[in-house]
Amino acid sequence: MLRALDIRDMLIIDRLELQFRPGLNVLTGETGAGKSILLDALGFVLGWRGRAELVRQGAEQGEVTAVFDLSEDHPALAVLAEAGIPAGDELILRRINAPDGRKTAWVNDRRCSGQVLRDLSDTLVELHGQHDDRGLLNPRGHRDLLDTFAGAGPARDAVRTAWRVRQAAVTAVEDAKAGLEAARQEEDFLRHAVAELDKLDPQEGEDAALDARRRTMQAAERIRDDVARAHALLSGDGVEGMLGDAMRWLEGASEAAGEALEMPIAALGRTMIELGEAQDGVERCLEALNFDPSELEETEERLFAIRAMARKHGVAPDALGSFADTLRSRIAALDAGDADLSRLEAEAKAADQAYDAAASALSALRAQAAGGLDAAVMAELAPLKMDRAVFETRMEPAEPGPSGRDAVAFTVATNPGAPAGPLDKIASGGELSRFLLALKVCLTGEDSQRTLIFDEIDRGVGGATADAVGRRLKTLAEGGQVLVVTHSPQVAALGGHHWRVEKRVVDEQTLSSVVSLDAPARVDEIARMLSGDRISDEARAAARALLDG
Repeated sequence: MLRALDIRDMLIIDRLELQFRPGLNVLTGETGAGKSILLDALGFVLGWRGRAELVRQGAEQGEVTAVFDLSEDHPALAVLAEAGIPAGDELILRRINAPDGRKTAWVNDRRCSGQVLRDLSDTLVELHGQHDDRGLLNPRGHRDLLDTFAGAGPARDAVRTAWRVRQAAVTAVEDAKAGLEAARQEEDFLRHAVAELDKLDPQEGEDAALDARRRTMQAAERIRDDVARAHALLSGDGVEGMLGDAMRWLEGASEAAGEALEMPIAALGRTMIELGEAQDGVERCLEALNFDPSELEETEERLFAIRAMARKHGVAPDALGSFADTLRSRIAALDAGDADLSRLEAEAKAADQAYDAAASALSALRAQAAGGLDAAVMAELAPLKMDRAVFETRMEPAEPGPSGRDAVAFTVATNPGAPAGPLDKIASGGELSRFLLALKVCLTGEDSQRTLIFDEIDRGVGGATADAVGRRLKTLAEGGQVLVVTHSPQVAALGGHHWRVEKRVVDEQTLSSVVSLDAPARVDEIARMLSGDRISDEARAAARALLDG
């Protein structure tokens, strides 16, 4: 519910604070007094597209603040949550317009975009008038309105679910076909590559092992001769023989030399032991350096084959095994592709049938509700002096989608035998207002949490018809909030709260203001609406009669 509207320096309003209430709120005033400016200001703070120049002449900026009360389950809360804006039981919208056209908006003191304002406005306010394209005149919303009247929420949810399943199944079939076709185009390559890899049978870590063995054998060719020559010098006629001869000579002379040769003989003994260990190490090295020259050739061939295969497929040598597994899985998918495709196509067919059944059920529910809505609107048209008009909800086939496969449009024929057409193309201004009101009365259940605004919807009607219009507006306001801009005294008299919009000249500048009317002031205002500027006692008496109902 709209609780307050604060307007500063917008068009011909310098400062205006309005406190609205539940029920039927009526705004009256002479033509040009500024009633439409209030709607322009409200539309501005709600993010609606309107006039480009709104700032009052001479002012630094224009500003509008609107305060709404929200219930615990108000749909605006979901919009706030998605935008990351804190929410409570009060919603404050504030928007500033600079003279150069720049606009800045806040929601609950958080900066936001105009789109967030518009998303919120869809949950907060609904405007109806002869030039409204956001409400009942917008054919894009007629299907949703019919669904609301039909109570088709569960059926429409079922269609949405079936549509998602159907789309997923269709996508799965398309992906499978594309994958199968791509696999078939490379089937020869896959099978040849797998055969090559199977024949080569590369093992993880084999590249590093082969490379190390190859380096060892290459190094052996270079150093084996040197090691063999060293081994020859250490054994046989080399160092070992000379040390042995020296030991025998010294031991033979030791008896005559006494203790003088004990230390040298002991040192030579130790040397012989160390020499033996050196010989053993060199011999082991020579054994390790022994290899078959063909082994080096085979190792290099294997190593080069693995690396060539890795370069061919653009993978690391150690990844050849897993790459081969990937190719095998693609071949397996290709071999099983036809069976998988048949299964997916069967699932897609079943999903299509399920969607068809859900959409048919929704269409049948809509068709039944369309007749009920037509009858309800026609019943409302009779008291509005349009009993000869025909309202018809038309359903036509449409492209299947998440909301079914029906196109819905509200059409009217204002006279018997006249062709039916869209609401805003066939009906005149007064007729259109009554059509919209009758339709809104029939659909009132879906607006319990939105403020309904009717902009001169009673234009072109008077007398008993205007009274019927007012009574239906009053019915719409029960349990909610309706704002009506009206020139009809019959409508104004039925309002629960009444404001008069008036102009005044201050310092040669025209300003608009809004005055809340008490009971005596309401009598005078309705009398003015009945008789004009000169209010007579008879006009006041007629005004009292209207107010007394």
